[in-house]
Amino acid sequence: MQTNEQIKEMVRQKYSEIALQDKAANAASCCGAGGCSTEVYNIMSEEYDELNGYNKDADLGLGCGLPTQFTQIKKGDVVVDLGSGAGNDCFVARAEAGDTGKVIGIDFTEAMINKARENAEKLGFNNVEFRQGDIEQIPIAANAADVIVSNCVMNLVPDKPKAFVEVFRILKPGGHFSISDIVLTGVLPERIKNAAEMYAGCVAGAIQKEDYLNIITNAGFTNIQLQKEKPIIIPDDILSNYLSKEEIAVYKANKNIIYSITVYAEKNTNNCTLGSGCC
Repeated sequence: MQTNEQIKEMVRQKYSEIALQDKAANAASCCGAGGCSTEVYNIMSEEYDELNGYNKDADLGLGCGLPTQFTQIKKGDVVVDLGSGAGNDCFVARAEAGDTGKVIGIDFTEAMINKARENAEKLGFNNVEFRQGDIEQIPIAANAADVIVSNCVMNLVPDKPKAFVEVFRILKPGGHFSISDIVLTGVLPERIKNAAEMYAGCVAGAIQKEDYLNIITNAGFTNIQLQKEKPIIIPDDILSNYLSKEEIAVYKANKNIIYSITVYAEKNTNNCTLGSGCC
């Protein structure tokens, strides 16, 4: 059993490698985990091409949804993207928040921060900034954000309850989030759960959907809604790296176990409690 710090270091190393790859390399892989499928598409990510603000240089094909499509950003909003990577969702969020808004990207990996800053400089954006930090201790003041987005990142965080308490802390009362993530509705084989590649590939770090939603509730959020849900089918050539033919047959005999969800929730003005950082 890996410690939280060991998991964080594994994620840091994997995503440092990914930051140096181009999208073509990532698109042939399992959520950017490194060339683990012969499929020509990424099994997790969705296409951003139709969204305003999309920049192909910032798209590493690492997401599992389109949270910025659902998050209802308004002009002038302060938007925070948790796990901002090369800046893809930040630049889409900026198109919604406009010149009067502000977008802050937080990422754990120095190489990703450097890549995102280079992209922002090329685009000439002076209201988008990137900060290196841990989502369990977000380097942003309380009550700072109108909107939070995150794309396939919370599943990588070892202490998810602590991370969502931090999300609650930095949101303004009346603020909200849209987060895309991977969850489970059944039992994942142990050999997949223990695989470092599958953890960085957004699968092995996933928890049960019911537990995920309970964490959000327990953090103090209300009006929790599933905005989108889709099954994730892992190709046989990925499964064969971890399971025997017989184990693959057993796994596939179950109905879909892995899902991508986009979940929305609000920090209402009435659900601030003493010690939460919002009072």
